[in-house]
Amino acid sequence: MLKKIDKMLLISVILIAVFGIIMIYSASSIWAEYKYNDPFKFVKAQTAFFIIGLIIMYITTKININYLYKKSNLILFICLFLLTLVLIPGIGTIRNGSRSWFGIGGFGIQPSEFAKIGLIIYVSKYLATNQRIIKDIKKGVFPILLVIGVFFALIMLEPDFGTGMVIVLTLIVLIFISGVKMSFFVKTGILGLLGIVGLIIVAPYRMQRIVSFLNPWVDPLGSGYQIIQSLYAIGPGGLLGQGFLNSRQKQFYLPEPQTDFIFSIISEEFGFLGILIVTSFLAFIFYRIIKIALKQNDLFKKYLAFGLGFGIIIQSLLNICVVIGLIPVTGYALLLYSKLQSNFALKI
Repeated sequence: MLKKIDKMLLISVILIAVFGIIMIYSASSIWAEYKYNDPFKFVKAQTAFFIIGLIIMYITTKININYLYKKSNLILFICLFLLTLVLIPGIGTIRNGSRSWFGIGGFGIQPSEFAKIGLIIYVSKYLATNQRIIKDIKKGVFPILLVIGVFFALIMLEPDFGTGMVIVLTLIVLIFISGVKMSFFVKTGILGLLGIVGLIIVAPYRMQRIVSFLNPWVDPLGSGYQIIQSLYAIGPGGLLGQGFLNSRQKQFYLPEPQTDFIFSIISEEFGFLGILIVTSFLAFIFYRIIKIALKQNDLFKKYLAFGLGFGIIIQSLLNICVVIGLIPVTGYALLLYSKLQSNFALKI
């Protein structure tokens, strides 16, 4: 059983989430009032999830980590069942062209979000119990890659390329630190690139996203629209920004300003200072989680903390890279600012 709460990590998560709620109001109030006649619609939802997140964090502090170890197979099976269930028409609902949600009243639940945590728990157990053979690619690595591949395939059937890539990258980094040879990852990287080419061939719209990423002005009203509007938000921010509530791009120019592109609104309203605050908080949270991981003597706890830390920082970095135009546009939310997520790594 872990011993105590990391208070600095807890305070950082709460502060970053509260700031996220404030920025969701700024980013969404105009759109929410126009569409729903309620400028606080998205703020109410995020506040509810914030409270739920605090409750879940409190509950997880009472869970013996060894219980997660024992139930990791069951957790993985439940995640697999939910990912399969959401693909069935009439059960899963379609949002933004992806059948990746369970609709419950006015809220939506993505089973892929549970799969992120479930896979980290399962892979952490696998690496801890197979430490002796993990350097054997055939016996140690291929079995776990097969499991990851099945989950990735189900998520791609939704399709949700962004979430699939976050999961794969997180788990690959976790496997990497377990001691697998670098040459294996070089070969895997080459195969991954070939796989991405295959995915582009299967769905040509992905090529449009890549072209728009390289030169968004080729199609400024189509595939390049989001990134152009995002850059228009970031550019005028300067050192201190335009001021809170003074964003122009949130006024029906930038799509999804309260979710995938909230970083753009923060940059526009708070400038470089806002960017520094956001990235510093994320870096500090990642640092605290890695510090927790390094303190653990138990391999399962160590890998679990590493996995959760990698998951948070990888998704956050991918979101920022999309917003500033470094990678093609995909559905990465900025964790804790635009999406809340509970964390098992609060205890040390």
